Amino acid sequence: MAENSFQQLAEIAQQINETRSTNAKISSCSQYFRSLDGQDLNLAAQFLGEGAFPSISGKRATVGSRTYSTCAADFCEIDYEKVFKPCKTALGSASEAIEKLMNNIEAARKKREPAQLSLREIESIYEDIHNVSSRADKQQILRNAWKQMTPIEIKFFIRIMTRGSLRIGFETKSVVAALAKAFRKELDEVRYAHMITGSIGKTAVLCKQDNLDKARFKLFHPLSFMLASPIESRALDNLDGYISEEKFDGMRAQAHVSEQQVELYSRDLNNITHSFPEIVQFFLKKDLPDVVLDGEICVYKNHEILPFQLLQKRMGRKKPDKDIMDKYPVLFITYDLIYHDERPIFEKKLEERRNLLTKLSRTHDLPITNQFEVEDRDHLDELFERALAHGNEGLMLKKINSTYEYGQRRKSWLKVKKPGGTLDTVMMYAHAGSGKRGGYYSDFTLGIRVAEDERYEEEYIPIGKAYAGYTDEEMKRLNDRIKELTVEKYGPTLGLIPEIVIELEFDDIQENKRTKANYSLRLPRFKAIRWDLSPEDADTLKDVERMYQQKIDRERLKQEKNPSFYIEQTDPETSTG
Repeated sequence: MAENSFQQLAEIAQQINETRSTNAKISSCSQYFRSLDGQDLNLAAQFLGEGAFPSISGKRATVGSRTYSTCAADFCEIDYEKVFKPCKTALGSASEAIEKLMNNIEAARKKREPAQLSLREIESIYEDIHNVSSRADKQQILRNAWKQMTPIEIKFFIRIMTRGSLRIGFETKSVVAALAKAFRKELDEVRYAHMITGSIGKTAVLCKQDNLDKARFKLFHPLSFMLASPIESRALDNLDGYISEEKFDGMRAQAHVSEQQVELYSRDLNNITHSFPEIVQFFLKKDLPDVVLDGEICVYKNHEILPFQLLQKRMGRKKPDKDIMDKYPVLFITYDLIYHDERPIFEKKLEERRNLLTKLSRTHDLPITNQFEVEDRDHLDELFERALAHGNEGLMLKKINSTYEYGQRRKSWLKVKKPGGTLDTVMMYAHAGSGKRGGYYSDFTLGIRVAEDERYEEEYIPIGKAYAGYTDEEMKRLNDRIKELTVEKYGPTLGLIPEIVIELEFDDIQENKRTKANYSLRLPRFKAIRWDLSPEDADTLKDVERMYQQKIDRERLKQEKNPSFYIEQTDPETSTG
């Protein structure tokens, strides 16, 4: 195996995937990083932690699932509908299916002559993909690249290309920990350098060169967001030191503003500026100093915050037309300030950041959240019910003396939400777990009934995947039952006779035209394993459609009285122009 080859990276990724202990995963990766220098180290950290391109580059190797899947079916000389799609469904992963097909189909093996491509050659291939636009051109580049790769390289090449999770139980925070261990640095120093440079690859090189102190922040690269920990009920042991804000039914976003430039970033650090031109224009008119604002983009019309499902109609559009903008007007509501006076202000207490934000709001007419001191548990209940009446998701509780804990999910911010609903679903597939759950089937594809639905020929179709909400004892009992119900096995995935009924709790229902149901669930998790129910008791697609429409149609308390946000001098409904 050539030193610093992509094959080596793929094998390290596979080794990490097959390792249960988080510390052992970090140790394996740290040893790998120590063996690298310069651009190879930069690229290895980038591929494992960010994807084909650095997050701050704004570049994407935009290849859709159907594009690379049909290309793989053609490469393997198999029927896409009859062979590839069933394999993908059973394995729960297109890249996993492609790896197994490339390994087992003779026609695919004959076409490949692995060339031990270097990390820089892989970088060049991603650049070639980025520079073409047609499906045919992208597929030609993929075919030429795959001819030089092993199946495991192809699998991780696809996962890195699509900038999704590598699905090895090793996310960016683990890459940061591996860099700290590899080069004997303090974890917080590495985290901070990664935060302000916006590049895990640059951070890796700074670690190797002992230059972490030279990391500098520049506007217009997204910063990792501070995250909130969910709490199961509104019961808290101690409410002292918390303030309350309503949790909006919108899209978390970051606004970077400097003179005549404004850029917006989503929580997954993607640039979404093009989808919301009126927000850009709003900020441009305000003559703000250089700032980074943390807030929420909401559809706001007739003094009402409208449901997230309507915001989805604005997302992903390169340039929304006037009709869409008129029908679904948006507003950026700020709740935190994280860059001010030419530097990040993470270390300032929430109370200090809030005072600075309030001054900005008063001098520049910015919509900002209303905050309430929580008097007692009854007051908390009152605030929670008002948030729901506004159509919002619940409450955020924030410690007044907390710093901005970028990229962390701790107890300084708490989110108190009411579940969006529950559905009785049927377990269709069981997927093998990793890490601490290795040896068990712990990830599950759940379905709803369509047996009486004239639109479908099947009895059940998938509605969501869940891997949380059950105990270890329940997982063991499930695995015993799964063995009895298995009818198909494709690598780490089992196809099951639909007998096990799961009451599934979720935050919301969203339209998703890429799924068979045309809907997907937001944050689905087990509420209960309903051993007492039969599959005929499962909810139907028409139940899902009804619940979705009820959310859209529900009446909402207008923001004119007891609003969840305010602006000092301008009506927030008209402030976007």
